[in-house]
Amino acid sequence: MMTDFNPELFLSTLALIGAVIVLSALLSGFVERSGLPQVAVFLGLGAAIGPYGLGLINIDLHSPILRVVGTLSLVLVLFTDALSLNVREVRKHQKLSLLVLGPGTLFSAFIIAFFACWILHLPVGAALVLGAGLASTDPVMLRGLLGRPGLNPAVRQALRLEGGMNDAVLLPIVLVGMTILRGSHSLEPAQWAHLGMSILILSPAAGIVVALAAIGMLELVRKQIGVRRDYESIYSLGVAFAAFAAGESVQGSGFLAAFAAGLVISALDLELCDCFLEYGETTGEMALMFAFVLFGVSVIWKGLGLLGTGAILFVVAVFAARPLAFLPALWPSGLSRKNCALIAWFGPRGLSSLLLVLLPVFEGLPQSEYLLTTCCLVVLFSVVLHGLTPSLLIKAPARAAARPEGDQTAEPNAQIGSATLSRDVPPISPNTNPIPVQISTAIRSREGVDVRPDAISIEELKALRASPSPVVIVDARSEKSFEASGEVIPQAVRVNPQQAARSAAELGLAKDAVIAVFCTCPHDETSIRVAGELRKAGWVNTRVIEGGWNAWISAGLPVENRLASK
Repeated sequence: MMTDFNPELFLSTLALIGAVIVLSALLSGFVERSGLPQVAVFLGLGAAIGPYGLGLINIDLHSPILRVVGTLSLVLVLFTDALSLNVREVRKHQKLSLLVLGPGTLFSAFIIAFFACWILHLPVGAALVLGAGLASTDPVMLRGLLGRPGLNPAVRQALRLEGGMNDAVLLPIVLVGMTILRGSHSLEPAQWAHLGMSILILSPAAGIVVALAAIGMLELVRKQIGVRRDYESIYSLGVAFAAFAAGESVQGSGFLAAFAAGLVISALDLELCDCFLEYGETTGEMALMFAFVLFGVSVIWKGLGLLGTGAILFVVAVFAARPLAFLPALWPSGLSRKNCALIAWFGPRGLSSLLLVLLPVFEGLPQSEYLLTTCCLVVLFSVVLHGLTPSLLIKAPARAAARPEGDQTAEPNAQIGSATLSRDVPPISPNTNPIPVQISTAIRSREGVDVRPDAISIEELKALRASPSPVVIVDARSEKSFEASGEVIPQAVRVNPQQAARSAAELGLAKDAVIAVFCTCPHDETSIRVAGELRKAGWVNTRVIEGGWNAWISAGLPVENRLASK
């Protein structure tokens, strides 16, 4: 009702959203270089504007905004987890997936639940909720860890699999615990069967139906009219929220429905999936950062009020539970002891844990607020310990100069045909205006054909590679496309498309070399963005390979197996 509208709360919320977005952008470089946990920055922002700081805003457990943001954030966490999964990689590493999610994740949850019963004297239902919540790994903190170049590939693979699927494994445990907390532990077998059906059948089915319908409609419109790539990411978000609503409407779990919808998109529509990961993932991460700020206003700091012998003992037990579960679980995997130890340690608790434990709070179940306060205490310790230890335990690889093809002592402006590269495609100074991403607004005429001013055709690239000019081919495919392909261009170097300049610096790419970037996007969107970032960072002769990977394949140029090339 309009009579309930609070203009002060509305303005405060808008100001807070704006502050989160602005600070995220301004501090992104500092956080990346310093190794400081990004989550800690936003918790600190919440504390600064909350009642413990300037007192500009106060968010408690019963604030409607916390419920809305908490619900939307958990939907985004589960949906993004599913989209980030590479089904092919899961099948390829089926044994590792089963070990991580089966005895690893589940045993962690049950061990923590046991400690909750023993140390905190919680009833079974409450212990299950807390155990499942604290067994979840935080997607934001984990994403920063997985992006570290020094992380062992086996460790990265195991943590990526866990991060993509453990919330979906743990959520049913939370739902069962909530059912017991409601006093429904004496339900008849038929009622428990109905609960199982809603969790295992109705909820996933609702998400699958929504995703299939959405993919079908999108494919039809793509063929008939066309859809802008950046808008496809918004489309993905719409599918996530529609799946949540569908799951709730059939009296199932909307969260599981959102996860199921993400899995369907990940398996059936790689382009839509990549669109979300390229454009929409940042939007989703901003929502998660906003949720951290809301918790940081006052809610999370209440965990410090529990500090005492029993609470500290429980925190230690929680941190010990993961190694107790994962070390024996990973023994059959064949991984080294060091890698097993890294996987067993890196289980950061954060927003996912808070959101899962918030579910019984929203329903007003007994002891739910105590559960959340206890969870907040563990999360605070985890932000410090798991946020700071990666920089201590994982060393970045030594820089090895990537030797471009050709003689690096040769002049960079080698001839292609009768004209030099510098005259055909002039270097773009980082001090000049950057080239817009939209191809239609940044075209020029070359031999009567409209092309980007920084583009290089396959024929031009072949001629350049045959010359003594230093040239490096850069693989900027999205992580999902790269993993799904299994093939690479010989001697191409792989950069992280989200951190292109940093990757290029770590690889030691020569600043005077011609950098030719390719991706798999229909209109080279990722290559364009990566090339622009590299030019600004000093690689002024960076070019976009027209048509990218598909053009290379269509020209019959060589590729090799990714594993064989290592």
